[in-house]
Amino acid sequence: MSKLVTIYGGSGFVGRYIARRMANEGWRVRVAVRRPNEAIFVKTYGVVGQVEPILCNIRDDASVASAMHGADAVVNCVGVLNELGKNGFGAVQAEGAGRIARLAAEQGISRMVHISAIGADANSDSEYARTKAAGEAAVLTHMPGAVILRPSVIFGTEDQFFNRFAGMTRISPFLPIFGADTRFQPVFVDDVAQAAVKGVLGQAAPGVCELGGPEAKTFRELMQQMLGVIHRRRIIIGLPFWVGRIMAGVLDMLKFISFQLFPNNILTRDQLKNLRRDNVVSEGAKGFADLGIEPASLESVLPEYLWKFRPSGQYDDIQNSARNLRI
Repeated sequence: MSKLVTIYGGSGFVGRYIARRMANEGWRVRVAVRRPNEAIFVKTYGVVGQVEPILCNIRDDASVASAMHGADAVVNCVGVLNELGKNGFGAVQAEGAGRIARLAAEQGISRMVHISAIGADANSDSEYARTKAAGEAAVLTHMPGAVILRPSVIFGTEDQFFNRFAGMTRISPFLPIFGADTRFQPVFVDDVAQAAVKGVLGQAAPGVCELGGPEAKTFRELMQQMLGVIHRRRIIIGLPFWVGRIMAGVLDMLKFISFQLFPNNILTRDQLKNLRRDNVVSEGAKGFADLGIEPASLESVLPEYLWKFRPSGQYDDIQNSARNLRI
């Protein structure tokens, strides 16, 4: 019988790419999610019965243990950018990660891959960064042979980074951003998935790997590149952080007084703290080179999914070519 991997959060942005690659490797894939009915699409990643979504609550021992029963490896992709209800940073990113690792060790599962993030720091003023670090520590306590992947900002067809800002260009001549000079090293989602698969297959050394793309650019430079891809001219406005603190404070207050009916997916005070720090691979850190992976560049991927934000969509390039020929 083929081997089995349980992927927690396997229908999410990163998890679905890992699930597809593991199915291609011939493994059975169990996708553990909160809402299995919304993850039916993962079944198409393999032959009938090879990839199955199942119900799992990462905050519950019995649920997590049941999801990994009989598995040969586990992958944790669960994380939150914005706290909502009981799914807070601590409950999901620290306690949840530790729970998966502890129960995997108890069940004798030998391999675990944990998706963390560049910037994980126990001493950070950001709760997101602190709980990411706490999750890593908990994983290594119970599974010292685990592979921990720390990607920079991840891009790809379903991302909430380039898609979000490209969408803003449809309704405004301005593109306001905070942390315009903060540096990022965007990494393609399928490259992160490939690194995770190497961890599951035992082709990656235990420990932490920081994953960044071929280039590090400022937030402003990334927006300029995005605008070039979608063939739009917009004024990029680098807003000062003091404005961001006021804006995030108001939005967080609205979230509080509305009892989270307004979830504040725009800007939080914690997100603003992270925007102050560069999000690039640390000097001397293990990375893609150690995994034998050549990461994809932005220019080779962005046009494949951002074309829909061009004035004429996928036909914009054709019209531009025709216009140039007439000239």
